[in-house]
Amino acid sequence: MMNLRYFLILSTSLFFSCKEKNKEVEAPIKPNILFVLVDDLGIKDLGFTGSTYYETPNIDNLASKSTIFTQGYAGSRVCSPSRATLMTGKFTARHGITDWIGAKTGEDWRDTKRQDKMMPANYVWSLPKEDTTIAESMKANGYKTFFAGKWHLGEEGSYPEDHGFDINIGGFESGSPRGGYFSPFKNPKLENKQDGENLSMRLAKETSNFINQNKETPFFAFLSFYAVHGPIQTNQQKWEKYRDKAENQGIQENGFKMERKLPIRQIQDNPIYGGLVESMDDAVGIVLNQLKESGLDKNTIVIFTSDNGGVSSGDNFSTSNLPFKGGKGYQWEGGIREPYLIYIPWSTSKQKTIEYPVTGADFYPTLLDYANINLIPNQHQDGISLKPILEANQTPKERPLYWHYPHYGNQGGDPSSIIRKGDWKLIHYYEDDSNELYNLKNDPYEQQNIATQNQETTTELYTQLKNWLVSVDAKYPEKDPEFDSEKRANYEKMIREKRFVNLEKERKKMLSKDFSPNKDWWGSKVTKE
Repeated sequence: MMNLRYFLILSTSLFFSCKEKNKEVEAPIKPNILFVLVDDLGIKDLGFTGSTYYETPNIDNLASKSTIFTQGYAGSRVCSPSRATLMTGKFTARHGITDWIGAKTGEDWRDTKRQDKMMPANYVWSLPKEDTTIAESMKANGYKTFFAGKWHLGEEGSYPEDHGFDINIGGFESGSPRGGYFSPFKNPKLENKQDGENLSMRLAKETSNFINQNKETPFFAFLSFYAVHGPIQTNQQKWEKYRDKAENQGIQENGFKMERKLPIRQIQDNPIYGGLVESMDDAVGIVLNQLKESGLDKNTIVIFTSDNGGVSSGDNFSTSNLPFKGGKGYQWEGGIREPYLIYIPWSTSKQKTIEYPVTGADFYPTLLDYANINLIPNQHQDGISLKPILEANQTPKERPLYWHYPHYGNQGGDPSSIIRKGDWKLIHYYEDDSNELYNLKNDPYEQQNIATQNQETTTELYTQLKNWLVSVDAKYPEKDPEFDSEKRANYEKMIREKRFVNLEKERKKMLSKDFSPNKDWWGSKVTKE
């Protein structure tokens, strides 16, 4: 009798346990979506991607539950083009925003005094209104849409609220935080509430409030951090933590080497940047905790990625992407390879890492697919839905991926276009019409240009790249008839002999125990009267 009673209790328990388990993995018809985009975050700037210097426990925890695309790419090596790709599902040459909005072009490029051989191509200066953005698609299908943070896709008239977002907090034309990372923010779309408030934390709180207020409505929340873009800033406590950590790990005598045109950082030991990265991670934790507290963590898809590579050269020379070559603004993997996470709470897939190459253009159709919204092939022309590979382990057919940057990067990159097809990556340079070819399976860090040894593959890929660029009416840089090789040589000499030396001095200064940027640490210290 006791055995029968035990059997009945056990059977009932198992029934409800299985029922609850099935309930947990059941896919919602209209899942919530949280899209987290970090500005200028490098592929090696996170704990789970290999950094032993920066600390990112919240993102690392998200990664442990997510599917990680190990060959995930941004749409561009700089911000505005990449962001436009996320919004439209199109590669940069197709939507026309090929450089960060505000960069000089044509003859105006001479104003930079860089003495370059070419005049950069013209580009589109705002997100095209004829495109249906991912936010507009979500909104048209019953989603409440929210944007917080960096936009940089046009001036007034082309803000987030003009492209499908119901709410816009902090998004306008600026590509960097005009007031820095501590309030007052000098942002017309972000009210100052408390002097010294951290910008990343504020954006996280605004996103959390939105989530809390929209528990009963499917939502598409786009949290677009200004971090970790320059000017890099942190508070004194975090600086001290990472200064001490650098010392404990052993401060190297030299932190830079010369790349082709500018110095490039070789070591992750910048304590200011370390604090900025950790603050961003703290902010991510706030939003993820809000999902859990609101009971929405089981039906919310979470995306995490960056818009381009880490700033290893130019700007603030903040981080190192090694062993990947280059960084933001560069044509190599360090400029376009990104952290690329997709968390589907109800997924039963056993795949934790996927090697299939994917790009920012793929998020648009993927999220429509998961939201049970009809795909729009004529809109997201260059993206594919990743749902089959995530859910059914179906590897899509091989496809070419394209990048077009007919400009000079502030960080030392050259005007060039890229095609990746399978394991092959070809870079075409416009200054001298030369090509570089890499086999990323055998040489993931692009150490050996094998174009000469593989002339047939080089010709085939270059022809395909040229034909595609023609098909989308791509714009190209032009030779500068006023180029002066002697002035260029003097400019390069100044970089090697002055800027390189000053960078090493600045690095040592940041790591000195008596370092202080100013009295109030960029406004993070608020004096009470």
